[in-house]
Amino acid sequence: MTFLLPASVTQENVLRLEKEGLLNLTTVKTVDCSALSDFDSTVITVMLAWQKKLQADGQQLKIVHAPEKLKVLASVYGVSTLLGLS
Repeated sequence: MTFLLPASVTQENVLRLEKEGLLNLTTVKTVDCSALSDFDSTVITVMLAWQKKLQADGQQLKIVHAPEKLKVLASVYGVSTLLGLS
């Protein structure tokens, strides 16, 4: 099953989004970023939390359709490899 990120991920909705994702990680292993257009570094924080939870269970998060800005942001923070965005 795939988790589709909304178009906007900012401080206003990030906590709800993180909680929703953590509750669904038993069935969701792929995050689709195709709609993502308005975001800040909080989206990286959420993805890292999801990745950490999955790795604790011996699994891996897969991120698909990542916009270039997300890849650059992950690179700036040094987490591209952790998120599979390199």
